[in-house]
Amino acid sequence: MSDVNIAAADALSPANGTVLRLIQAVKTAAAAGRGDEADQLLARAAQIAPAHPAVLNELGLRMMQRGEVAKARELFERATQCDPKHPVLWSNLASSLHALNMLPEELDAVERALSLEPRHLPSLLQKGMLFERSGDPRNAARAYRNALATLPAGQPLPESVAAAIEQARAVVVQDDAALAEAIRQRLTGIRERHGGGRFRRLDHCIDLLTGRRSRFHSQPTFMFFPELPTVEFFDRDEFPWLDAIEAATDEIRAELLSVLVSDREGLEPYVAYRDGVPLNQWKELNRSRRWSAYFLWNQSVPQPAHQARCPRTVELLKAAPQCDVAARGPTAFFSILDANTRIPPHTGVTNTRVTVHLPLIVPPNCGFRVGSETREWIAGKAWVFDDTIEHEAWNLSDTARGMLIFDVWNPFLTAAERDLARALTEAVGEYYGAGAEGVP
Repeated sequence: MSDVNIAAADALSPANGTVLRLIQAVKTAAAAGRGDEADQLLARAAQIAPAHPAVLNELGLRMMQRGEVAKARELFERATQCDPKHPVLWSNLASSLHALNMLPEELDAVERALSLEPRHLPSLLQKGMLFERSGDPRNAARAYRNALATLPAGQPLPESVAAAIEQARAVVVQDDAALAEAIRQRLTGIRERHGGGRFRRLDHCIDLLTGRRSRFHSQPTFMFFPELPTVEFFDRDEFPWLDAIEAATDEIRAELLSVLVSDREGLEPYVAYRDGVPLNQWKELNRSRRWSAYFLWNQSVPQPAHQARCPRTVELLKAAPQCDVAARGPTAFFSILDANTRIPPHTGVTNTRVTVHLPLIVPPNCGFRVGSETREWIAGKAWVFDDTIEHEAWNLSDTARGMLIFDVWNPFLTAAERDLARALTEAVGEYYGAGAEGVP
């Protein structure tokens, strides 16, 4: 049931302000445990305006607390007659009808509340409970989904509805599982008719429909190239040139290990914002060697001393379709993530490029999430992902994690679009000058 501040009835009388202040004082006193004071204040409000909807509502709530449900129903009905345009009054009436097991009347009251405020959380929860009580779990789940959609992200649940929210989530999870099974049964024969293979896009669609995934979008910090598919992890088969790089994993790892022994001073913090730049999620890792890089190319600039120590890695990278953009790419480096370190959720600069990971040193308890999909690295098994989709990484082990990271052109760009995207990026960089904020 819901409390309410009602500024209704008659516009109202000159006593309206006094009544509303008294009702607020009633709530304050009751919340502080001063029951006698709250009763006295409520009695005073009832003397001044016995037919005021706020007074009737508060009296109805008192009757519900005392278990006098029929009296509460009468008071809530009178309140809705005085102020039929307030959803909380209809919701409270529905609660009394629920306690009296008057389901049709309860549903009518809930619908009246939702007609006034379609996102009224208590009423949406009541509607879901009604369907549950009626033995209709599918419509209960639909109502509960609408209720859950009203919750602001990251905010604590109001104590008054916390238990109902948890029940709503449980019903939705059960319904998602039932729907997934119904879809599986319906599609099995069709899949088999088409070879029974993997249908990645379809499976992703089903996961979205059944709550196994959330939908993420490309959110570049610099430049968005429209109409490119939003792909979290690309199919490995789309990058046959990765075969040679994976096959040389042992050689690449040996060069990394040599660097870690003989040239640790060449490692530098990967996140290195200058003073005065809003750090947001990077505050903890800014200028920290907990996430460090050993660059082979850095923003298109070769690092000759580093390349000399890693000739086999450099040779293999030169055969990859790296982004070649003046002052911007290619970028390729060994990435070292220290033990017990997290890289927070973030997005990259442009979807005209995609990012390759080749895991080299992978201790246990490491993971990586792009959008709605989480994977574990396997040494020697590369993957390609769109880094403009929110992603994060973690190493919860007691030793460092090491990998090769580099950027390549987005495979969905045509040759002409690559040339134009390159020129466009360079034009923006030239216009603003090197190091301009907001330009990668």
